[in-house]
Amino acid sequence: MILVVGATGQLGGLIAQTLLDKGFQVRILVREGSAYDALMTAGAEPATGDLKDPASLLAACAGVDTVVTTANSSARGGADTVESVDRAGNRNLIEAAASAGVHRFVFVSNLGASPDNPNPFMAAKGETEQLLRSSTMSWTIIQPNLFMDKMPVLVVGVPALSGQPVTLVGEGRRVHSLVAMRDVAQYVLAVVERPEQDGELLVIGGPEPVSWRDVVEAFELELGRRIPVQTVPPGQPVAGMPDLLIGFLALLETYDSRLDMRDLTGRYGVVPTTLRAWVHDFVLESAGAPAGATETA
Repeated sequence: MILVVGATGQLGGLIAQTLLDKGFQVRILVREGSAYDALMTAGAEPATGDLKDPASLLAACAGVDTVVTTANSSARGGADTVESVDRAGNRNLIEAAASAGVHRFVFVSNLGASPDNPNPFMAAKGETEQLLRSSTMSWTIIQPNLFMDKMPVLVVGVPALSGQPVTLVGEGRRVHSLVAMRDVAQYVLAVVERPEQDGELLVIGGPEPVSWRDVVEAFELELGRRIPVQTVPPGQPVAGMPDLLIGFLALLETYDSRLDMRDLTGRYGVVPTTLRAWVHDFVLESAGAPAGATETA
């Protein structure tokens, strides 16, 4: 039995569905009022609980061999904070899993996570990694780079599909190895299927580093039209864009994150999704067609 924590989120849901598709028994940690009917229909067993409630985690971990967690506070609010979820909540989950006799623990972290990171979210992730390494369980830590499915949608995809100009913070020429969430799900599947490779830190990116200009060009090629682009200096407000996103986009203009994935993709057998392929599927899905309905050049 595999317990997936964070399965009601975008990435966790993909991971749970990928495991179900391969025939694994999957239990999902859910909270009252969360949406998980599709995963239940696919065969997942729900367990009601919360990272802030250690007793519920102990019950959810009963009879579980492997825990996979993607849960974090980034899309939450109220009582769900970095302190309560990403620090204390993950500690609660690791302790509950160890107490319940769970053998393996797969933690989906973030590239750059470190206890010394000045960002509280990334520091909490780094602390969780340290705690997991010192536990009695076998472990794998996965550190994905930026997701194609997140900021490219907000910054480029939404305005491009609605015929609006794209606003870039800075010149948009720094490059980052963006990774598709479905690729991360495939790495988790490979990790689950290969217990002999436990004890590894997997840093995951896409097949090539790309810039925001490359993202715009990929949408232009897919849509068959030019997309107007405007730029603003880092630190300047952008109408309709949250301050947190503006700040992060400004940070991305200060460095490149190139990752050479050739060795890892070969060892784990994951075929990486290119930016062009991801944009193609995103546009199809936005139009109501299933991803992969037609070929991408």
